[in-house]
Amino acid sequence: MMSAIFRKTGIEEPVFKLLLDRTEASVSYQLREYGKRIAIETRYNDVFDDSSAFMKLAGYIGVFGPPNNQDNIPMAMTTPVVRNGTNGTKIAMTAPVVREKGMMQFILPAKYTSLEKTPTPTDAAVALKEIPPSLGAVKFFSGPRDFILCRNWALALGQQLREDGVDLSEDYVLQSYQFWSYDPPSVPSSLRRNEVWIPLTPDQATAIVASYGGEQHASN
Repeated sequence: MMSAIFRKTGIEEPVFKLLLDRTEASVSYQLREYGKRIAIETRYNDVFDDSSAFMKLAGYIGVFGPPNNQDNIPMAMTTPVVRNGTNGTKIAMTAPVVREKGMMQFILPAKYTSLEKTPTPTDAAVALKEIPPSLGAVKFFSGPRDFILCRNWALALGQQLREDGVDLSEDYVLQSYQFWSYDPPSVPSSLRRNEVWIPLTPDQATAIVASYGGEQHASN
């Protein structure tokens, strides 16, 4: 059974099993396995302006006042904050910036193990979501919370996975990747922990591990 872990800052994040640390690749990455997680989720109209979405989710856990959930239970902030990509639309460097709808999630503390045992949001724009167990490739990068930067890393990671033998189209990468951020804006960009996640099938993950000799062990 996988349980939550805590960073040095004391902020909880979901534990994962590290299947492979592909440090020798041109674009280094990890293969991770996560267990089931419970999240709150909201959607918003512009991935380049997500402050209102953050405020809605923060309101649910009681960051700025009484919690916006039916049980009036405050919750600790956890990481990462999860954002989706940009709906698969590639933007040329010379093109106008395209505004696209987005999704944001907070992963709830590990003690919440089912939707039935999790307080219901009182804000209709916030929903509970069960995230099933999943496997994926993760690329760490520092820098600002910038969606173009994240998309570029997602494309680079997708290319590396193809070079490692995974049948993964660029369209799939753009439709499925997520942007995970771990640090508040007060942390300097050069010190921030950002990650891009691309989900993989068990067969894809097994093939990579078999090719590059990873050993399963608990992390982090």
